Amino acid sequence: MRLVPETLSRALEAGLAPAWLVAGDEPLRVGEAADAIRSRARGLGYTGRDVLFAERGFDWEEFGAGLRSLSLFAERRVVELRMPTPKPGAEGSRALVAALAAPAPDVVLLVITDKIEYADRSGAWVRAFEEHGCCVDAEQLLPEQLPAWIEARMRGLGLEPEPDAVQLLAERCEGNLVAAHQEIELLRLVAGPGPVGVETVADSVATSARYHVFQLGEALLAGDAARTLRILDGLAAEGEEPTLVLWCIAEELRSILQWPGQASGGPRRLFRGGRRRRELLAAAARRVPRAAALELLCAAARTDQLIKGPRKDEAWGELARIASQLCIAARNRAG
Repeated sequence: MRLVPETLSRALEAGLAPAWLVAGDEPLRVGEAADAIRSRARGLGYTGRDVLFAERGFDWEEFGAGLRSLSLFAERRVVELRMPTPKPGAEGSRALVAALAAPAPDVVLLVITDKIEYADRSGAWVRAFEEHGCCVDAEQLLPEQLPAWIEARMRGLGLEPEPDAVQLLAERCEGNLVAAHQEIELLRLVAGPGPVGVETVADSVATSARYHVFQLGEALLAGDAARTLRILDGLAAEGEEPTLVLWCIAEELRSILQWPGQASGGPRRLFRGGRRRRELLAAAARRVPRAAALELLCAAARTDQLIKGPRKDEAWGELARIASQLCIAARNRAG
């Protein structure tokens, strides 16, 4: 069974599976999902807890034997295995598959790891969790999912936020779910239960957004000028090198130019990313005229020289101009 954190509570109410895999790149969602599983296990009498770390040199044979051994007091227990990466290797995969095929009595296995990429989900050990246990995907929220998450979180604490208040909080905490959680808790203390307006959020909430260049690429392809400029401002404030930002913009321009239907001969490039990125890229290739993309790519080359010269401080303004032009470019009949 495959779940997301929002459906985990219903699954736990229905019953406690013998094995759980919590994987994701969003620490808050991973931590809360693991806490919910531990809490349910304690409520059912699994009072013992063994925590293991699958680091270099981890003994998988001993791990399997430990699952089958009885504890000193024969208590029900949770065996929690933390893997830094979702790549246990051949020996680890075999050990996990064996553990799930023949679950140890009075033991709940909880494995916590980083995000499992789509290509790795066909691995035998992941399929074993899907077949014999539950997989919880605790990945980062997409920007368009964040407002709904924030509103649900606020209403769960008795707050009644206005739509504009939710949107402002989402903008100020994008990419930093822990900060969003903390700001909501602060609003509960400051405002108390009841209505929450945009003025209250503006007065209470600090700007806690964290961005990276791949979020910038997503915003560029989506043509979201407002979000693009917010990300650029955030990257500049965090001390990001303009060279890396320029690389991101140029990379998206080249991808647009080489997308099938845009490219006019020459070798086709390999397009990185999953289905969402490909959908955004296809839409951008339809939206942006080829001539406009070529012109912006030339501007990017000039900006590279600006970054390398004595006028480096002017680069962020030029990056903002190129990014804005890419966002608002629209294919016309002549394009």
